[in-house]
Amino acid sequence: MTTNLEPEGQQPPRSGLILLQCLVLGLFAVFALRLWYLQIHRGEEFSRKARDNQLRREAIYAPRGLIRDRVGKLVAVNEPAYALGLVREDVKDMAATLAQVSAWTGIPVEDLAQRVGHLRKRIKPFEPLILVQDLPFALLARIEANTLFWPGLEIVVRPKRYYPQGPLLAHVLGYVAEVSEEELERDPTLAMGDLVGKNGMELILENRLRGAKGVQNLEVDATGRRLGEEVVTSPSAGENLTLSIDLALQELCFHLLDGQAGSLLVMDPATGRLLAYVSQPAYDNNQFVLGLSSKQWAELRDDPMHPMQNRAIQSAYPPGSVFKLVVAGAGLHAGVSPKDTAFCTGGYAFGSRVFRCWKKEGHGTVDMLRGLVQSCDVFFYQLGDRLGVDRMSAFAKASGFGDLTGIDLPHEKPGLIPSREWKRKRMGEAWYPGENLNMAIGQGYNQVTPIQVARFVSALVNGGELIKPSLTMNDDPVVQDHLQLTDKQRDLILEAMVETVQEGTARVLLRKDARIGGKTGTAQVVRLKASEAEKRRKLEEMEYWERDHAWIATFGQKADRAYVVVCMVEHGGHGGSTAGPVVKAVYDYLFGENAS
Repeated sequence: MTTNLEPEGQQPPRSGLILLQCLVLGLFAVFALRLWYLQIHRGEEFSRKARDNQLRREAIYAPRGLIRDRVGKLVAVNEPAYALGLVREDVKDMAATLAQVSAWTGIPVEDLAQRVGHLRKRIKPFEPLILVQDLPFALLARIEANTLFWPGLEIVVRPKRYYPQGPLLAHVLGYVAEVSEEELERDPTLAMGDLVGKNGMELILENRLRGAKGVQNLEVDATGRRLGEEVVTSPSAGENLTLSIDLALQELCFHLLDGQAGSLLVMDPATGRLLAYVSQPAYDNNQFVLGLSSKQWAELRDDPMHPMQNRAIQSAYPPGSVFKLVVAGAGLHAGVSPKDTAFCTGGYAFGSRVFRCWKKEGHGTVDMLRGLVQSCDVFFYQLGDRLGVDRMSAFAKASGFGDLTGIDLPHEKPGLIPSREWKRKRMGEAWYPGENLNMAIGQGYNQVTPIQVARFVSALVNGGELIKPSLTMNDDPVVQDHLQLTDKQRDLILEAMVETVQEGTARVLLRKDARIGGKTGTAQVVRLKASEAEKRRKLEEMEYWERDHAWIATFGQKADRAYVVVCMVEHGGHGGSTAGPVVKAVYDYLFGENAS
């Protein structure tokens, strides 16, 4: 007998059971499909994202190339600097974090917030945004001990440029500073916070000195703490450079000009390499590395002596009588006989005006050699009138004036060698015949730089080669052009310079153990009234800004050594009495104490 526990009509319908089974099966199918989608179809992508959540890619800063002087002493080095970085995606409370950084550093919260806002488009959320560039050690230790409580803050170690000699080589080396928006636009390899060359050799040789960054993967936890690291690409250091500068000589020259404005150059005429390069006054380039304060910048900017001005290449001056070397060369090149004479009575009548010679009683009869030795203005008035502006201008430009020398320093000025066309374009006037006379004695519109004078005198000494001035031993000499003079013509000019030392205005340089030649120059800054010109006011009676510039251009030879030394002292008065003793001290260093 069969027992039926369920009454007739109360068994579940078969269709409902099938529907339930289908629903369960469909649910499992959806799960399986989703699992396939996540694990198979997009598994590699999600796996990469998961790894990215724990791995962070970061740049490894490359050390900048070291710079040494010619005997190997370091003049530009790299030191570790500790910066405070902010990784925005790890920050839980931005306002509180910035407030804490402000409390640590004393930087206003508003300034920190402004920096974050300014850089957020340039720096990815998982990359450190530098808030503070250089942390003192005591502050570094304090922050390091508290970063665990402030997720998103981390210490970033990077190389910092340091110049051990500071102002001594500021105008040669320049400085580095934080990259600007414009520089980021021009160079995609740079990133915000990088330090790049801004002035001097650091700027001009930036591509050689700057290394290539490396890349590393950092493993981090949820709070951003580093758990491990893996170097993907090692950084490559920049090129090391050796200066042609003799640091001991540089220091001597620097102190010889201390308290004066001007420049002092010592050049090897055979190679164009500079053993000393001084522009005074100078500045401390270390101040710029991690940013000047507004007060510091204002002091430099408003200093009436302009310490940022690189006077050897950026300041162009009337050359005064130093330019007579060029005009004599122009005369010889044009076929003027060195035996042609002029009779100097102390003045030269030209039209309705009398052009005065510096020697009131006159020099008497002089030829080209004596005209150079005695620096007779009347001889050069007549020579300038005879040559005219066209020939003087053409020869001066062919001798390297009125153009850049190409030295590896920024912002070099070409100076000015006037011409008919220049005056017509600049002033809308014709060239007057009387202007030839002013040009011939280095006055008028003439403007030259000390580095141009050094290159020209070097060419007189080295056989006529105009060589690019150089500040490094890494590069071979570059001959840019040749003087338009024969050996005999150059020898005449050099002999005149030697006799100027023996019996002329450069007698302070005279010594028995070496062959020294020189040419002094006194470049008028302001036009004197006739009465003032007659009585030749004493230097101390004149306002500083009215005083003449003092020039001296020299060469020295002893045994197998040769040097060119050029000194220019702004508002220094007379070249022989002001610049001469400076150059004498340089030759005493180069050749030993004066044996005369």
